[in-house]
Amino acid sequence: MYACCGGVQLARVLFDGMLTRDLVSWNSIIDGHMMVGELNAAHRLFDQMPDRNLVTWNVMISGYLKGRNPGYAVKLFRTMGRLGMRGNARTMVCLATACGRSGRLKEGRSVHGSIVKMFVRSSLILDTALIDMYSKCRRVEVARTVFDRMTERNLISWNAMILGSCIQGSPEDGLSLFGEMVGIDGNDREESLRLLPDEVTFIGILCACARAELLAEGRSYFKKMTEVFGVKPNYAHFWCMANLLANVGLVDEAEEFLRSMAKFDGHMSCETLLWASLLGLCRFKRDVYLGERIAKLLVNMDPKNLVCYQFLLIIYAVSAQWENVSGVQKLMKERRLGIIPGSTLLDLKNIVHNFRVSNKDQEGIEEVNTMMDELAHRFRLPSGDLSRSVDHKESTS
Repeated sequence: MYACCGGVQLARVLFDGMLTRDLVSWNSIIDGHMMVGELNAAHRLFDQMPDRNLVTWNVMISGYLKGRNPGYAVKLFRTMGRLGMRGNARTMVCLATACGRSGRLKEGRSVHGSIVKMFVRSSLILDTALIDMYSKCRRVEVARTVFDRMTERNLISWNAMILGSCIQGSPEDGLSLFGEMVGIDGNDREESLRLLPDEVTFIGILCACARAELLAEGRSYFKKMTEVFGVKPNYAHFWCMANLLANVGLVDEAEEFLRSMAKFDGHMSCETLLWASLLGLCRFKRDVYLGERIAKLLVNMDPKNLVCYQFLLIIYAVSAQWENVSGVQKLMKERRLGIIPGSTLLDLKNIVHNFRVSNKDQEGIEEVNTMMDELAHRFRLPSGDLSRSVDHKESTS
């Protein structure tokens, strides 16, 4: 109970005081540490366990995945396989997600093969995980094949395919899928099969418009988002629109558009608007030097403040300086600052670079996918929802 509610320290006191411990208690305390990001503590307990079951392995694999270490999640799965342990649907979902986040196409294909062998019929969750994985590995045509073969689809699976096309594949295909989903493509489709888009859907749509430089269409979709579908725009939507404006040469309007966020949200903080202005300056006016100077000054003034390091990370990310991104992450590790706690604003800032786009191949694909998954965590993209979707089907015993 304490572990599930985030009181892992209290749970640990109770666990350490137990005279006898079964698999349920071991799995529960490990999961509790994973839930609060204490991966090392969880792994020490994992190593001490006298016995393990599939739930144990799933807790560890999903924990490392949520802890932004997809590579180690894959490594754990390999170890599990060498010990003769077979996975289940939750294992496969986590593995497909891990392969997508880290751009491991070869291993992702292997996971797909295992799913085909293990399950007589695939499922909505498994197919959506594969769509997400292939899209992030830039094999959108394979993702589309999986999507077209699905007998059942929900908003999450549609979003996975739409974002895959809009961000990694053909923007035009993404826009066409959107029309099909909401029933405005001209084809007869049962009313019950139509789905209403959400904020995630429109991030993909606006990104597609930015990539294809469809200014009129982008303005139209942004208007429909708020006036027709009743979706309140957030930072990512404004960022996509600003990128669209900048891509067609309307740089000043792009910066002004970011500042206009306050009109849609009267509670928008001054801090949010400051971030918008600074990110716009670095992205659209290419004045990365100024942003870097400001960020470094903040770090020097308050070396223990994680937000200052986050600011510097984002400045480097929007300018694709991946070596400097790694350098800042290494510095944070050396100073033992830990993982930056998530918040809607910070997570969005961390992922907005991914929605700039051009059609050129992206640099630093692992970092880009990591930023995409920050958005998934906050706005219910498949990689954020899939593992939770199967959690309720599996107990800790």
